[in-house]
Amino acid sequence: MNWDDARIFLAVARAGQILGAARRLELNHATVGRRLTALETDIGAKLLHRKPNGCELTREGRSFLAQAERMEAATLSARAEIGNSDISLSGTVRIGAPDGFGTTFLAPRLWQLSQRHRELAIQLVPVPRAFSISRREADIAITVERPEHGRLVAGKLTDYGLGFYASRAYLDVHGTPRTLAELSGHRLVGAVEDLLYSPRLAYFADLLPEWPSRFEVSSAIGQLEAVAAGAGIGILHHFMGVGRAELVRILPERRIERSYWLVYHESVRDVARIAAVADFIRDAVEKERALFG
Repeated sequence: MNWDDARIFLAVARAGQILGAARRLELNHATVGRRLTALETDIGAKLLHRKPNGCELTREGRSFLAQAERMEAATLSARAEIGNSDISLSGTVRIGAPDGFGTTFLAPRLWQLSQRHRELAIQLVPVPRAFSISRREADIAITVERPEHGRLVAGKLTDYGLGFYASRAYLDVHGTPRTLAELSGHRLVGAVEDLLYSPRLAYFADLLPEWPSRFEVSSAIGQLEAVAAGAGIGILHHFMGVGRAELVRILPERRIERSYWLVYHESVRDVARIAAVADFIRDAVEKERALFG
């Protein structure tokens, strides 16, 4: 059996479609289809039901998936251990992160690592959703909850604080609330709750029974910019609000705290490029931990 065909099968199984896998592998869509057919012929079993809207694993496909993942883990471990073949830090590492942390903190810093290692490509995907490490949507993920399932390596990256903010211009016109109860008399900026991928992102619930916002933005960056522009009072990450002269923190005694976790699949634990990027992120956070307080 050709390992490259098995590797392509893994990509399709994780993406749930041939086109998505082809893009990740940087291969032609038709090539991926042919390689899958060759693998099924070699094994003597149908592994995938190919449908117009995606691919579904057959019973034999689910069984082979477990075997292929063990092969992948052994291959990655061997590459890292024998001859130190991955030490040059070549290849691509994709990091999935919440949009606030990814855009505000990681984006201005991660490029420095790619400058040090010219053959290393880093892809930062800061979007407001959860990433599946098991399906290899990202090599490394920053999450707001510790994953409870899957063969994953997870470590707390940092705790971070959030609080109530408004623009100076807004407060000049509407006054500054002195208690939580007074917030109800103000314009509030919030998230689109039915699009939150984790209940931990409904930050107001730590302090209030509800957050009746009339203007809602589905990203942390969008909420930051709306509040800074005078849209109203919002709950913002401290590390994003720091340095924004137009913002004022209100009710500073009221603190909301969450955590970021750094997660990757256990099969890439010993792959040098993954380890190097993970270490860089940990070091960057440690050097500026005061930002997250």
